[in-house]
Amino acid sequence: MILKSFLITAAVAMVPLLSFSAGMVRMNSQQSFARSVPAGDYSGIAYLGNNRYAVVSDKSGETGFFIFHIDIDSVSGRITNVTNEGFRSSHTPNRDQEGIAYFPGRGTVFISGEADNEVIEYDSLGHKTGRRLGVPELLHTATANYGLEALTYSPATHLFWTTTESTLPADGRQAAPGNGVRNRLRLQSFDDSLNPAAQYFYEMDAPVARHRARAYAMGVSELCAMDDGSLWVLEREFYVSPRKLGSFVNCKIYEVRPQNAAAGKTLAKRLITEFRTSLSLLRLNLANYEGMCAGPRLGGGRRVVVMVSDSQSRYGGVLKDWFRTIVIKE
Repeated sequence: MILKSFLITAAVAMVPLLSFSAGMVRMNSQQSFARSVPAGDYSGIAYLGNNRYAVVSDKSGETGFFIFHIDIDSVSGRITNVTNEGFRSSHTPNRDQEGIAYFPGRGTVFISGEADNEVIEYDSLGHKTGRRLGVPELLHTATANYGLEALTYSPATHLFWTTTESTLPADGRQAAPGNGVRNRLRLQSFDDSLNPAAQYFYEMDAPVARHRARAYAMGVSELCAMDDGSLWVLEREFYVSPRKLGSFVNCKIYEVRPQNAAAGKTLAKRLITEFRTSLSLLRLNLANYEGMCAGPRLGGGRRVVVMVSDSQSRYGGVLKDWFRTIVIKE
């Protein structure tokens, strides 16, 4: 979801080290690479291997994806450099593309579009292959700007996963400032044949925002499939104050384990980490994180998760295209 009205400055608070079921997590500070990364509306990222990533922008001129080369320090897990290797275009209109997943079995990527609530396959040059996930009809009923946002694939489990950003009309009210509603989402999986598999309910936390907003987005902005069958779920609340000062973005990452639950049930979730970026007069760090993927492995059995934010093409000359990494010992 894109928010068009905000500004001033931002200060970031983060949780550097938390324990959870799979081990220890360390979150590195966010970084920007303005000289080598074009201004964009980056909403999804997928690891291709060999330090290369496919990245989608929901406002690119055409549907397609960038190839970013991202170098990561083998000890700290911090990003040392990001370079743009170019854009692979389908030469078709942008579908408000929000998520991207790499399918290594065919060397292709799948891209979710919020405008049509479809998940379509593209080859390595960005051209449509004619294949798509069999998205259930109910997911096509998502409200405007709250459609299919997240997308991920695990070669270990041979499953794709997607979900809408917010609650479907059939499932109740949507969260908004002050209403105390917890979004109830449907996490949907698909097999390698692109057919629907299991579906589970996921309940978000209640909104923190209490007052009228100039602009607001509360929903799951990304999923990240892990090799052990678990999913990381990125809950993102983006509140823009009418006066701009006091605006913030809250991000919480939870782990769920669909393999331990019966289909159709609400998944139990465990907090991995959380952080908040907020407006102040001191720093320009406001970041709306919408992309997240499992990246390379480091020494000692550690895994890197890479995140990218949507700067709305560096809105107002103030926002930045932020990246950050999380290091986990699995």
